[in-house]
Amino acid sequence: MFNDKQIKTLENELDSSRIKTREKGNINLSYLEGFDVIETANNVFGFGNWSYTVSKLEQVSQETNVNQNYVVCYKAVLRVLVYNNTHTINVNREDVGFGSGIAKTLADSHENGAKEAITDALKRALRSFGNQFGNSLYDKSRNHNTPNQTNQQNKQVSPNQQIPHSNNQNQRNTNQGFNQYEYQSLYNLGLNIIEQNGFLIVVGDDIFAKKDSIKACGFRWDGNSKQWYKSLEQGAA
Repeated sequence: MFNDKQIKTLENELDSSRIKTREKGNINLSYLEGFDVIETANNVFGFGNWSYTVSKLEQVSQETNVNQNYVVCYKAVLRVLVYNNTHTINVNREDVGFGSGIAKTLADSHENGAKEAITDALKRALRSFGNQFGNSLYDKSRNHNTPNQTNQQNKQVSPNQQIPHSNNQNQRNTNQGFNQYEYQSLYNLGLNIIEQNGFLIVVGDDIFAKKDSIKACGFRWDGNSKQWYKSLEQGAA
């Protein structure tokens, strides 16, 4: 599938200097930048030996935040193609990404949201090739010397486990056992994700009004506790 040099490169540990962090809702997110993974793909696969196609790009929500900015969220499905020496498809990987555009004008919001969704989908598809594309950032047992990285084991959730109730909508979770970058679009809306008893819970203002964005991230509504939730194991996948 790949030559020895490519395999050796893909198996190398991720250089921590490539990892970037940023704060969203008092949470430090670890991620690789879009240009970084593209440069890495060029170095590993070779210029012209890989490409990607966007098979789906659709708007999932449109809202206005407290600052009267437009917030438009997009979902993208993208496929990465890697070619062999005869330029026939050797490997293909497909994944989904989400992005939110926040701007004063609706046109800029659409543009930014669509671009962010495509970049997110590209990074998620490439991460299936291993550590060099940030896959190890999803492994909670690894320490990349980045802020707020914790070593937690995956939690098994019983289907009959009761969804916990949270009375404080402004609480912050600073010791996550999940990858926060998965929910960037929700942080951009002023929401936060907390971990309680094996579940991920969405907290913040107007959480039901922002249901389209929350549902797009895989959360479900619990009518008894009046909360959006998903199992921790599902959220870390």
